Amino acid sequence: MQLYFNLYFKFLGMHLKGQMQYKASFFMTAIGRFFVSFAMFLSVYFMFSRFNAVEGFTFEQALLCFATVHMAFSLAEMFGRGFDAFPLMLGNGEFDRVLVRPRNIIFQVLVTKMGFARLGRLVQAAIVLCYAIPASGVIWTWDKVLTLCLMILCGSAVFSGLFLIYAAFSFFTVEGLDLMNIFTDGGCEFGRYPFSVYGEHVLRFLTFVIPLALFQYYPLLYLLDRERNPLFMFLPLIGSLFLLPSYVFFRAGLRRYKSTGS
Repeated sequence: MQLYFNLYFKFLGMHLKGQMQYKASFFMTAIGRFFVSFAMFLSVYFMFSRFNAVEGFTFEQALLCFATVHMAFSLAEMFGRGFDAFPLMLGNGEFDRVLVRPRNIIFQVLVTKMGFARLGRLVQAAIVLCYAIPASGVIWTWDKVLTLCLMILCGSAVFSGLFLIYAAFSFFTVEGLDLMNIFTDGGCEFGRYPFSVYGEHVLRFLTFVIPLALFQYYPLLYLLDRERNPLFMFLPLIGSLFLLPSYVFFRAGLRRYKSTGS
């Protein structure tokens, strides 16, 4: 395990140095990501400038959803971009080289690409979170601080699982399945508001099928003291178990893989 940690940080440094060779491009891309995310923030702002509350949630409380979902997605996007490039690896035969190397396959795919330019979205989400924490009216005790941290970290695990499923579909379709963008980028965009605003059926789907609500909506209820059950505090951990079926699906696709012969 220590070997994999050392290798991961070595690849991390290599990717960062490589991307910083073109500093102007790096910072322009990061700034662009910042303003794209800022436009999403403005949509939330204009919504609440029209309505005082949505489904009983105030603007500041909705910003907790916005910030946690965007931070979780940004972390998954920055460090899990190798799965996004996976269809290309299959098409050009590079994946065949991955199979003969004496290292874990998913680890090798993971470190092929890291998108540090996505830092712009992460910074914007952090700024919104810094505003929302004191403005939301939450009384921040140790358990609620822990809940917020779990929302972000476990949310990143859920999005990483979705990226892994996207990569796994490439075994069956040769190219990536763009339908998955509904749950990755779409999940990030819909996460601007508590998922309950989209209706009971959507909330159930995002609870029992794609567990986005387990790290966004239910822990938010605990933060706002609308639910006192400590189980709501640990629901993000249950949501992170989504990585297990994602991994199983990837392994199922791997078993049917046939070399490109290139």
